[in-house]
Amino acid sequence: MPAGMLSQMSRDLGVSEAAAGQSVTVFAIGAILAAVPLTRATIGWRRKRLLLFAISGFAVANTITAFSDSLALTLTARFLGGIVGGLLWALLAGYARRMVPAHQRGKAMAIAMAGATVALSVGVPAAAFLAKVVEWRFAFGIITLVTLALIVWVIATVPNFPGQSKGARLPLVHTFRTPGVAPILVVTLTFVLAHNTLFTYVAPLLAPLGMAGQVDSVLLTFGLVSLVSIWLTGVLIDRHLRMLMISACALLATAALVLSVFSGTPALVYASAALWGLAFGGASTLLQTAIADAAGPAGDVAQALLTTCWNTGIAASGVIGGITLHVLGSPSLSWITLALLLPTLALVIGARRHGFTSRTFERETSSRTDA
Repeated sequence: MPAGMLSQMSRDLGVSEAAAGQSVTVFAIGAILAAVPLTRATIGWRRKRLLLFAISGFAVANTITAFSDSLALTLTARFLGGIVGGLLWALLAGYARRMVPAHQRGKAMAIAMAGATVALSVGVPAAAFLAKVVEWRFAFGIITLVTLALIVWVIATVPNFPGQSKGARLPLVHTFRTPGVAPILVVTLTFVLAHNTLFTYVAPLLAPLGMAGQVDSVLLTFGLVSLVSIWLTGVLIDRHLRMLMISACALLATAALVLSVFSGTPALVYASAALWGLAFGGASTLLQTAIADAAGPAGDVAQALLTTCWNTGIAASGVIGGITLHVLGSPSLSWITLALLLPTLALVIGARRHGFTSRTFERETSSRTDA
């Protein structure tokens, strides 16, 4: 949410945009520190109880943010949000996969994780619009009200599942050593770092182009095309995960290149936002499905590791983007993004045998048959 309202937050709190951007960084740091230890500590909890605990934490964090009048308190609330966010992110993928038959697990994750992408895609421009028309605090207040409604809905409708027994839990080192897990984690880190370097500082990136008043519409373009990407991912993921991940890296690299070379043309800025949305919309589902397939019985811990890498990318982007903005200026943000994506694409292409493989359902079915 802060990505769409950095200017308003910084002005109201009396700090620079780079300082306000650290509200994204500390959220990510909370998730980094909490995802693995909290997931391991609560792996025996019943899933619905854990889900409600995490969602309630968001309600508290966003309420504090809405009323905060200092950067220190805002950052503390965002850190708390990151802690429960890291736990929630690791929980959701396994939760969705347990609800459906094996041949629908990729599609189930695409549907479930679409929520996160819709939040980024539609919520951020909506927040930017609210911040421009009313005030940024109201956006966080509205999210608190929505969260309370969500808690009631989860209690009433979401099925419950048991946690893992103590004997079924695998050591953390076993998860790291599982073939395919390491390259997926590295790709997650670099892909998210590249994306968020642009995303967090999209407002200062557009300002020198004379598009400061179009941040919400550029983000809306990104968001609407992201919804198309979610749909395509849900249709194709169970058969073409590898192709989709290669395409995501290539499309985001192309968008960064267009922003670097043709940023003076507003139509091409919108075109790059569309390519960006097409690349990012299904990315979380692709990465989570890939690591769930690779990790097997260690899936919950692997998801926590992926969450850690995802949020490390977010945190690093806040710092790297802030330094770049201050030292080199906003045009350099897209060049850094492009530089990060080229090795990321190479790693995805290289992880053919383990990690980003094709026809994930057939591989999963075959392994179950062999067992």
